[in-house]
Amino acid sequence: MEHITLSFPASRTFSGKALAGVVGSGDMEVLFTAAAGETLSIDITTSVDNSTSRWNALFDRLNLINGLPAGKLVIHDFGATPGVARIRIEQVFEEVSHA
Repeated sequence: MEHITLSFPASRTFSGKALAGVVGSGDMEVLFTAAAGETLSIDITTSVDNSTSRWNALFDRLNLINGLPAGKLVIHDFGATPGVARIRIEQVFEEVSHA
């Protein structure tokens, strides 16, 4: 298991919390808690070692597309593909955008 901590500048603000996915399904679980500020803090626990560059690339892409919200993102990854990871992350951001 690898633990990764990332931080990105935030350009959006939301309120509330959201959960997407279930780690026990062999997928991944993403929990987002909105917060005031200018930073998105990301805490990843993954079964895939040496994947920091993959996560950085994913968040760089998400930041370019829509910007990232301020808050705390906790990810429990059990080997999800990059496509599934992106879907789960976008799901929590979409959910809190309507809170």
